[in-house]
Amino acid sequence: MRMSRLVGRRIKEDPKDAKTASHRFLIRGGYVRPVSAGIYSLLPIGERIVRKIENIIREEMNRIDGQEVLMPVVLPAELWQESGRYESVGAELLRFRDRNDKPMLLAMTHEEAIVHLARTELNSYKQLPVMLYQIQTKYRDEARPRAGLIRVREFTMKDAYSFHTDQADLEQYYFRCHEAYERIFRRLGMKNVLSIEANSGMMGGKVSHEFMAICDCGEDTVITNADYSYRANREIAVAAWKFEKTAPLPLEKVATPNSKTIEEVANYLGVKPEQTGKAVFYQDARTGELIFVLIRGDFEVNEVKLANAVRAPELKFADDAAILAAGAVPGYASPLGIDSRKARIVVDRSAAESGNLVVGANEAGFHYRNFNFDRDLAGVDCLVTDIACVREGDPCPLTGQPLIFSRGIEVGNIFQLGTKYTEAMHCDYLDRDGKSHPMVMGCYGIGVGRAMAAVIEQSCDEYGPIWPMSIAPYQVELCALNPEKGGVGEACERLYAELQAAGIEVLYDDRGEKAGSMFSDADLLGIPLRLVVSPKTLADGQVEFKVRGSREAERIALEETVSHTAARIETEMEKYR
Repeated sequence: MRMSRLVGRRIKEDPKDAKTASHRFLIRGGYVRPVSAGIYSLLPIGERIVRKIENIIREEMNRIDGQEVLMPVVLPAELWQESGRYESVGAELLRFRDRNDKPMLLAMTHEEAIVHLARTELNSYKQLPVMLYQIQTKYRDEARPRAGLIRVREFTMKDAYSFHTDQADLEQYYFRCHEAYERIFRRLGMKNVLSIEANSGMMGGKVSHEFMAICDCGEDTVITNADYSYRANREIAVAAWKFEKTAPLPLEKVATPNSKTIEEVANYLGVKPEQTGKAVFYQDARTGELIFVLIRGDFEVNEVKLANAVRAPELKFADDAAILAAGAVPGYASPLGIDSRKARIVVDRSAAESGNLVVGANEAGFHYRNFNFDRDLAGVDCLVTDIACVREGDPCPLTGQPLIFSRGIEVGNIFQLGTKYTEAMHCDYLDRDGKSHPMVMGCYGIGVGRAMAAVIEQSCDEYGPIWPMSIAPYQVELCALNPEKGGVGEACERLYAELQAAGIEVLYDDRGEKAGSMFSDADLLGIPLRLVVSPKTLADGQVEFKVRGSREAERIALEETVSHTAARIETEMEKYR
């Protein structure tokens, strides 16, 4: 490709709304262009990278016996009504009606569609296991798109779905898919991707893993220990907390005027936050049930853990009216004296296993000293469980060493779904004895555009991306300096033809730009190898050869340029096979 014909201009200034390296460089380098918030067009350079990412994904999916399909983006609502997700998923699912007034939706994921397909094509144990995958457009009506391709509304995703006769077979295949994902991200040139335990969320199932590309701009928190033997996301991470119970003292009601927050109460009574109990109120967004949480004052509630514990798909903070109706007083609340029929009481281990805490007295301006769970809530219907957020430095549950927080971009996820969808949608198979059973499912996703952005975040400098050879838009950029002088133009034309004849992907900058502008554009394009021909190098029968990201350049003989370049490409490609 000649630069003079390439569609997609380079931009000198950073976009005003771009906060991350990938967002800045994808816009400035002419890879993507925004159409609307969270919706982008791919330009030719970006499209070439995406196609290479997709091809690597296809190769690895085919390697583990995947079969490619293509399902529609627009789906009838009735499929999601079958699974129950049409009602449980919130506003991020874009719903609409077609001209016949039939309820429809834009798919943000395709579990329902693949189950619909599987139940029409699979009916016997002899056909299982099987894995079907697609690379398809998705739409999620994201409330706050951010960071370019990292959080968008319309996106391309590889989603795969496996079907099995039992859980053991799923687990065996799940391990194969996990290994395939590790190969994919290595081949894409990502430098640091961690597989971590994760919450299954709206996807359902009991076991899931997220693949996190570690980088400072990541919106997710990755929690590990020093040797990475423990890995989890913030939603499910646990710590080896040890709580001490001193001898219980008599419950004592004390005045705490104008002291509602943990800090205010602790300061007024001269205690530490860890000597207090904090009341937090939620409601089940579907049923309106009040959920009364008691947690030690130095901890925060992990709302994902809480939602899982009470089996609520969505929680919301309770309003004062709902709190007062249960007999509690906002700012001075505790479970003491609360009718458990009016509120579901959940007590975190930190409060249940600590002694002599300061808690609310359910009376404005008053608290109790010396609350002890075992004594003071004996006989009260409570759920005691871990619903606390892990804090940086808390002891690792495996080693006891301090936990470390890092930032990461989720570039892939895998789930053991079990029979969540197949039972609801009657996707069954017949066993050897002719008995019907629901198929057992797994699902496996990778965001294609997000993967491209994550590579930039892990591999760039102040001037632009540094593309791995495996997904670079072109393998070599040929730059002609002063093409009208000293036979440079003619030499570059011959070299351009010879490189292409050798099967090398080459971008030829034939525009005759000044060196500074040409090299600035080359840095934004991030092509791994650069060949520069100038009157000076040509006079010596040489070409300047430079690796993107390296400060040093070397001279090679003009007649050896193609063989030298081909050998270097082969060496680089070997890293990603």
